[in-house]
Amino acid sequence: MAVIKHLFHIAAPRVDVYKALSTIDGLSNWWTTDVKGDSKAGGTIEFKFGKGGHDAKVLELTPNELVKWENLTGFGDWKGTTITFYLDENDGKTRVRFTHDGWKEADDMYASVNFSWALYLVSLKKFCETGTGQAYGSATYRK
Repeated sequence: MAVIKHLFHIAAPRVDVYKALSTIDGLSNWWTTDVKGDSKAGGTIEFKFGKGGHDAKVLELTPNELVKWENLTGFGDWKGTTITFYLDENDGKTRVRFTHDGWKEADDMYASVNFSWALYLVSLKKFCETGTGQAYGSATYRK
């Protein structure tokens, strides 16, 4: 199995980063504007990107520390993969350890998703630091 991993820092309090990851409003500001559902543990969130998208079950939430989802549907081999955000403090910033785990192989879809995650994680960072992300469907989205 292949794992996508990213590690980066956000100059914002962990509570703010956690809210951006664990609430529908937060997610709509950095990932996609077309997001709905139940973002509580056990709930399902629907993420839409134009005609595509995926549904994710919220597996775990630990306030200001952890957000973990299981993808129930999605692009290519997304189904059954897990997305996890681990948060901690480092040098006065919020350190984010991101994984998208369970890929069958590191193929072209995996490479494309890895690239897209890097762009969206920059959007998360911008949203938490400035209040403006680049979510899919927003006026600031880079096409």
